[in-house]
Amino acid sequence: MSLVTLAGFAGSDSVLAQAGPLMGWITSNAGTLLSGLVNIGIILVIAFVARFVVGRLIKQLVKRIVSSHQKLSQAKTRAATVVTKAVTENNADRVERQSQRANTIGSVLGSVASFVIFGVAFMMILSEFGINLGPVLASAGVLGLAIGFGAQSLVQDFLSGLFMMTEDQFGVGDVVDVGDAVGTVEAMTMRVTKIRDLDGGLWHVRNGEIMRVCNMNQDWANAVVEVPLDYSVDVGEAKRVTEEALGEFANDPTVHSQILDKPDISGVVGIGNGAVTLRIIIKTRPGAQWATGRTAREYLKRGFDRAGIQVAHPVLPLNGTGATKQG
Repeated sequence: MSLVTLAGFAGSDSVLAQAGPLMGWITSNAGTLLSGLVNIGIILVIAFVARFVVGRLIKQLVKRIVSSHQKLSQAKTRAATVVTKAVTENNADRVERQSQRANTIGSVLGSVASFVIFGVAFMMILSEFGINLGPVLASAGVLGLAIGFGAQSLVQDFLSGLFMMTEDQFGVGDVVDVGDAVGTVEAMTMRVTKIRDLDGGLWHVRNGEIMRVCNMNQDWANAVVEVPLDYSVDVGEAKRVTEEALGEFANDPTVHSQILDKPDISGVVGIGNGAVTLRIIIKTRPGAQWATGRTAREYLKRGFDRAGIQVAHPVLPLNGTGATKQG
């Protein structure tokens, strides 16, 4: 017999000698291993079933929220008596907005549920492997405490973002004023809100830093138009001309669907510097107040020109004298 063959037999005996204790341990602990694997499988099955059930419950909650807003919108539409078409479109926009908000909240709740359920399942699986969970939980508690102290602003941002979404303070497409940043909301996450200002700049505002917010696109808005007329103008005649111009304005097909109520002439709101200021308030759909106000000013300008009503000019003092002149 050759030396190679002898070496092969010797190697086989060495492998069997090393594998003997391992096979013996597997044989003696086969029942425990099988039981552990079965338990792990049961834990995983229960975790996936629980996540599925919770996901279905969250979806049903979202559907209920959306359907309740749809019923409320339909009730408001039936009760509306002024500019019914515009009110109907406005309610449809609100339903779509509430639907998006409900879906966002549902997504957040689903993520939280997944984290909790599978986190618990992972800890149970570790216990099946004989790992002592006491030190693990203690370490996790210390780590969580350290993160809580070190990332307070991050936690504040997430909580503020959650409350903003839940309370529907504003959403994507709304024009808001949050202090230094004023513009249109382009994106909103749990941590940060992106606002595009009038100059095109994109502001990244942390949700935790938003102490107050003015939403200019929620439910309805007012287009406030103030016209400074010459002091010598007859106020009654000016109101008559203003009503005629606003009547033509309200019949304009480009703005008719944007108006929610008949334009209101508040009357004279200021006298001074050679001017009598007349204020008009027009209730519009959210976000339409600026374009509507511009169109109303055009119609008022045409009406005043036809009637010969003069708009006020600033009164400027003459140099070196107490007399004044109109600029």
